[in-house]
Amino acid sequence: MTRMTRIARIALPVPLHRSFDYAAPEGQPVPALGARVRAPFRNRSLIGICVGLDPPDAHPNPKPLDETLDAESIMTGELFALARWLADYYHHPLGEVFAAMLPNSVLKGAPLVWREEAIWRRTALQAEDLGRAPRQRALLQFLEGRNGWASARDIRAAGFSSAMIAALARKRAIEQGQRPWKLEPPPPPTAEQQTAIAACKDALGRFSPILLDGVTGSGKTEVYLQAIGEVLRRGGQALVLVPEIALAPQTVERFRRRFGATDVLHSGLADGERLAAWLRCRDGQARILIGTRSAALTPFARLGLIVVDEEHDPSFKQQEGLRYSARDLAVKRARTLNIPVILGSATPSLDSLRNVRAGRYRRQRLTRRTTGAPAPALRLLDIRGLRLQDGLSDPLARRIRRHLQAGSQVLAFLNRRGYAPACLCPGCGWQALCQACDARLTLHRAPAELRCHHCGARAPAPAACPDCGRAGLLAAGVGTQRIEAGLLARFPGWPLVRIDRDSVRSQRRLGEQLARIRAGGPAILIGTQMLAKGHDFPNVALVAALNADAGFLSADFKAAERTAQLIVQVAGRAGRAERPGEVWIQTLQPENPVLRRLMEAGYAGFAQHELAMRERAGLPPARPMALIRAEAPDPAPASRFLARLKEALPPGLEILGPAPAPMPRLAGRHRQQLMLMADRRRTLHQALAAIAGTEAPRSLRWSIDVDPEDGF
Repeated sequence: MTRMTRIARIALPVPLHRSFDYAAPEGQPVPALGARVRAPFRNRSLIGICVGLDPPDAHPNPKPLDETLDAESIMTGELFALARWLADYYHHPLGEVFAAMLPNSVLKGAPLVWREEAIWRRTALQAEDLGRAPRQRALLQFLEGRNGWASARDIRAAGFSSAMIAALARKRAIEQGQRPWKLEPPPPPTAEQQTAIAACKDALGRFSPILLDGVTGSGKTEVYLQAIGEVLRRGGQALVLVPEIALAPQTVERFRRRFGATDVLHSGLADGERLAAWLRCRDGQARILIGTRSAALTPFARLGLIVVDEEHDPSFKQQEGLRYSARDLAVKRARTLNIPVILGSATPSLDSLRNVRAGRYRRQRLTRRTTGAPAPALRLLDIRGLRLQDGLSDPLARRIRRHLQAGSQVLAFLNRRGYAPACLCPGCGWQALCQACDARLTLHRAPAELRCHHCGARAPAPAACPDCGRAGLLAAGVGTQRIEAGLLARFPGWPLVRIDRDSVRSQRRLGEQLARIRAGGPAILIGTQMLAKGHDFPNVALVAALNADAGFLSADFKAAERTAQLIVQVAGRAGRAERPGEVWIQTLQPENPVLRRLMEAGYAGFAQHELAMRERAGLPPARPMALIRAEAPDPAPASRFLARLKEALPPGLEILGPAPAPMPRLAGRHRQQLMLMADRRRTLHQALAAIAGTEAPRSLRWSIDVDPEDGF
């Protein structure tokens, strides 16, 4: 090696807490910081990111790089620094952090280029002029329903092929053109909205976390829109995070009606579409990006505002790999860029409420619905001693019938999909259990099968008990499919729409179901939490929560908070327009003190009491927490490994475990965990840093989860 050889330090996507030194061969460009390279690693060639040049502690005999892929950094300096912060805060390998931040196309070495999306418009040619071409006529009708135009991506997502597009173009039934935006002016804000809008606009240009605490239907989105409008007028960009893909289409539609071009980023997009949005944001061409959790990792040229809608939602926490919180990351980025971040919710998290109390966040309240309609009162329906038919009591069924006959819609909420959560034999007591998890199999209908909702295992539903041979197995408990069957039997002839992850497997199907609901006629809606948040259903007059007890009885100390948030969120779907709304909660425990507090003091009173209880118990958010998890084919190695880590941890921590995880066996692997808490966050992170690089046996996997969403 000559004295002039340059050394590049590379972060590779491997589970090791270190980077690797390589020599830049003569005749090849020296990689810039943040550039991609292809490097040999063991018996593979991996794509990594250059994180250093000519380090003083370089390896004395480095291997040469295979290839330098980029002439300059592929990301902004802010995102490059953010990767290091993520690796430090979440104690995760830097190479895997970059792998989580970058689109798949980038990780595969694709060139960083994108093509402008094709827009197709209808011409004057009528559908009947196409002859016997029903699918082509259907495509024209689809465009008609989209005001005469749609992008090629949206056309393909609706089930039409590129060949159909080409055929209609040859017949001159459609033509390529510019996207014809028809923009809507903002409505006049209410007095409360005006105060919140002014506060958000005043915060532009400096770091200012704002908790927008607004009841359901109070117009939080309009506050976001007007604040973003000011950012765009100043030449900046805006990032809007939503918790679920299901909420993205309606949010995007509303933003496009106001501002026109709005980019989208979520896991449902093809690799090329994700890359295009990523590059447009990085290069400053995208003005607004709406996305789910991973959009928080997108580079921007002139980011001026971040909005986190439904900031309380647990979906913002990544549960595997780099276990980051998109909400917390949004606050971190806002601080780094010296810009405001708006955290919106009708049921703010206890973390955010505590930050308000500590003076770290400002709170803006919206206490009234924009329609002037009163928020529906929560009422308990004591079902002790009542006969339930497929999860519904007779008093609740009578209320449902009354609302349907009055022309209203009814929403039945149950956060459990499938037909029944257990299948058992009434003769010998056999239960259908997952062979790979410590969990029951859920009975599904159409097709009739048993499924594990944890590992995904499936098996045909048995006709008889496999142990004693008795026929007539018992379906115990209720899921959304059973609720659907029961309601169809009780209310024949009434339209029924079920929305859960079994009935809605694509964005197209979800859009069709939501369109049926928004058509406004009397109907019964059945859904899980997919229906509980963010949707505006003006004709819903009755919301029925069919089983709230389970959430308030969980051993997880965060379960009561999540259950209360779900109840209040789903209750907010009722009475949003001119029809008065009512909310009924079926319960076997009407005297449960947590439930009573929510009923009598509302979410604000519940949250205040719950936060005080957490502080007395020394639980998050009063003190920081981390979970260390280990899993192996047998429980003993995982327990021994965690015991070794426990001995290596410095003093000053409260440590619980090793102990089995809440679900000790998942997908055939036994799971153990340590719970760590400290009075100071620095103490916790110093302890985690001391063990982060510990090597484990090859059959064992382990991870660190800082600020876990699970409260065990």
